[in-house]
Amino acid sequence: MMQLVKIILPALALLVSTNSQAQTSNPQQYKYVFTVAKDGSGDYKYIQDAIDAMRVFPLEPITLYIKNGVYTEKIDLPANNTDVTFIGESVERTIITFSDYSGRGKLTTFTSATAKISGNRFVAENITFVNAAGPVGQAVALYVDADKAVFKNCRFLGNQDTIYAAGENSRQYFLDCYIEGTTDFIFGPSTAVFQNCTIKCKADSYITAANTPKGKVFGFVFLDCVITADSTVTNVYLGRPWRAFSKTVFLRCQLPATIAAAGWDNWSNPENEKTAFYAEYRNTGAGAAVKNRVSWSRQLTAQEAASYTPENIFSNSNATISTDTSWFKKIRTGPFSWPLGPK
Repeated sequence: MMQLVKIILPALALLVSTNSQAQTSNPQQYKYVFTVAKDGSGDYKYIQDAIDAMRVFPLEPITLYIKNGVYTEKIDLPANNTDVTFIGESVERTIITFSDYSGRGKLTTFTSATAKISGNRFVAENITFVNAAGPVGQAVALYVDADKAVFKNCRFLGNQDTIYAAGENSRQYFLDCYIEGTTDFIFGPSTAVFQNCTIKCKADSYITAANTPKGKVFGFVFLDCVITADSTVTNVYLGRPWRAFSKTVFLRCQLPATIAAAGWDNWSNPENEKTAFYAEYRNTGAGAAVKNRVSWSRQLTAQEAASYTPENIFSNSNATISTDTSWFKKIRTGPFSWPLGPK
């Protein structure tokens, strides 16, 4: 028996070693560039099919090129699918859309999303995300709980609850994006920065509903954004607290006359006024007047405002998270080169 054990154990060890090596070596054996095209000219016709074909925890970053087209599908990039980049051919014509909403069958707000992104270090460029359900209640276009997620030159179209910025310890960066909605259309617990974005209000309601956990240094931060509104809109609040320690700050943003003079709402709970952190700094436009803002909101000093940079926000979002901030700077720059065909 002992002799048999002596033979079997080394063989098992060799098998384990071989399998382990196969998982971590020879990265060239895996595919790292995919193309999706509705006309069949790519590797796949559907985005989810390409996601399903990707190696989980890839040995190199994966790029998915998405050709122009309307992709009517719900997509889910699981947490195991890290380091994935989606690049659309053009933001106006590369569209991911679906029409689920809370109350449709067993669906809830959180399962209504057209796109759910959970893989860390995700990047999207030149893509439109749509929930086309209409004004039927909660209907999410993007649910993102990935950490170190970047969206550049993307559009997010919906009504109530357009973007769910999820993940209590997640950081997300929206640069040069367009976001529209009605009620609480940017909501969630993550640390999220919206820089140089255009945000359109489609109803008299609330732009944000942060759900910031207690102890977080930053919640939602809007830097140099332009807020607009439909012609029928007359009264919009910058935010209301979904959770008691909600944090939302607008800095150097253009605010239209449709912004409520009070600026902020306590969600019918005066106790929230003691814990929520709502602030502004040097906003402009007819809606930026601070004279009639609620007394429990703040106007930042120049010294306080200086700390509101993406580098500082993301490095201080939570003491348990790495201070590395190079991730949000790794966005492609220069002329856009579209692949001629499948890779």
